[in-house]
Amino acid sequence: MTAERSKVDAYARAILEIARAEDRVAPVEDDLFRFARALEGSEPLRVALTDPQLPLERRLAVVDELTAGKALPLSAALLGMLIGAGRVNDLGTIVDRFVELAAAAREREVAEVRSAIELDDAQVARLAEALGRATGKAVEVKVVVDPSVLGGLVARIGDTVIDGSVRHRLDQMKAQL
Repeated sequence: MTAERSKVDAYARAILEIARAEDRVAPVEDDLFRFARALEGSEPLRVALTDPQLPLERRLAVVDELTAGKALPLSAALLGMLIGAGRVNDLGTIVDRFVELAAAAREREVAEVRSAIELDDAQVARLAEALGRATGKAVEVKVVVDPSVLGGLVARIGDTVIDGSVRHRLDQMKAQL
């Protein structure tokens, strides 16, 4: 394991232990996952949180503004810890590892599903069941709303990608023509 991967793993394990101590693993998992995907999809946010010219207090205020009323105070504090430690560029990787560790503790695999629209709880449950049957694993679904999908879904479970998106189908048809 490289030194950098070891640091990522250490942060992810620390977050898991803190969330466990507060009995808030699932909600912290959801909050951090959503924030990491928002950071991934927003260049202005990424720039603001990594700008060394911007005082740390201001960067933390940005997180507080974005999470106020939408995330647990514990989740905001954990994000602040990562930002204060200068780990913004690793935040997505740290959060993904944390989600994997939390799911593994529940004896599940994580499926990151990209959809053009928000899915309701019943759809997520049906999707988890279908992905579980397709992979032979107990699956926990994390949904990312991604308008570039156009329609359908793209699921990633570890190294396995199941692409049922309209874009993928159109690309297949184009290749056949």
